[in-house]
Amino acid sequence: MYETLIEIYERLYRHFGPRYWWPADTPFEVIVGAILTQNVAWRSAATAIENLKKANLLFPEAILSCGEEELAALVRPARYHFQKAKKLRAICSVIVNDFRGDLDAFLGQDLETLRKCLLGIYGIGPETADAIILYAAEKPIFVVDAYTHRIFYRLGYFPEKMTYREMQQFFMENLPPDTALYNEYHAQIDALGHHICLKRKPRCGECPLKDICLAYLGVPERLLSPR
Repeated sequence: MYETLIEIYERLYRHFGPRYWWPADTPFEVIVGAILTQNVAWRSAATAIENLKKANLLFPEAILSCGEEELAALVRPARYHFQKAKKLRAICSVIVNDFRGDLDAFLGQDLETLRKCLLGIYGIGPETADAIILYAAEKPIFVVDAYTHRIFYRLGYFPEKMTYREMQQFFMENLPPDTALYNEYHAQIDALGHHICLKRKPRCGECPLKDICLAYLGVPERLLSPR
């Protein structure tokens, strides 16, 4: 399976080129982006981040000192702005109160301890936690999402229903624990899902994986399961 996954990765890389993901100037900006991009397109999160930059609020202490309504107004472009303002304040509270504002100490926890810490914070689920671990802390954990399931279901490797943990284990059990590889692989999967392997009316003719895709090759849906 390692060789197959690497072939898929290399095909995507040749097609899309390096994705330079996650786009951020600092690890804290990655954390903020991981929260703001929940359930919205990245461009909406990016607009909200720019608002925070202009207000000089891309620091944990600054976010905590900002009123919740003011903070919510700044992140409004990312939608669910009151909830996301609360989430930002929750993680900043942990960084400031439990780690004395030392972001390096917060991110420097071992992978499992950091993941447990993140999952205990309001509004942080597995995908957001793992994005922070991979892109901000630069520790090797594979991030999966709806694009991942859609693509690998159509390729024939995932069943119709699969948990986040099961999808993550599929990659981490078949690829070496390589932070750079996990980083770029996730970015390539998202590029394919966003631009070509669409939920409705996928642009299969443009897909670099079409000749190994069971859905494109006309395999009955009941046979689209792990091989």
